[in-house]
Amino acid sequence: MRKFITMLAIAATLPMAAMADDDDDDDMKFGMAGLLSAKNKHDLEPIQLSAGMPLTSEPWVLKSGSYYEFEIQGDGSQELALVGPEFFRAIWIDEIVVEGLEIRPLGLDSIEFDEAGEMEIGFIALKPGSYYIKIPGSTGETQRLAITIE
Repeated sequence: MRKFITMLAIAATLPMAAMADDDDDDDMKFGMAGLLSAKNKHDLEPIQLSAGMPLTSEPWVLKSGSYYEFEIQGDGSQELALVGPEFFRAIWIDEIVVEGLEIRPLGLDSIEFDEAGEMEIGFIALKPGSYYIKIPGSTGETQRLAITIE
């Protein structure tokens, strides 16, 4: 009978030990919004869309499962577009904001600025790999943004 009670006491404490182990992962817990929680949000360097100017100062390195926001700032010096279909298919776009209007697209292939303006894109990085966004038809490295999702 004593062995049975001892085994029962040990069995009852095992779930408590598993729950105590989960408490060490506080930085992985999100609020009610899950992946969209403020704890999971990161701001990226803006993309500068200007004739002959580099898009950014350095490549982006993203973490799969993290939420990111970035701005695209077009100065209107030239009609310019950005393409990156493989990158846009490796992320989930939460919203695109243009002059206070929020757009929630199902997908995206490219973006074009006919005149000066700004837009902000919020997304969750999903599929690990190497990607890019670039000005179509350009061959210069400064007209291309390398993106890695880890």
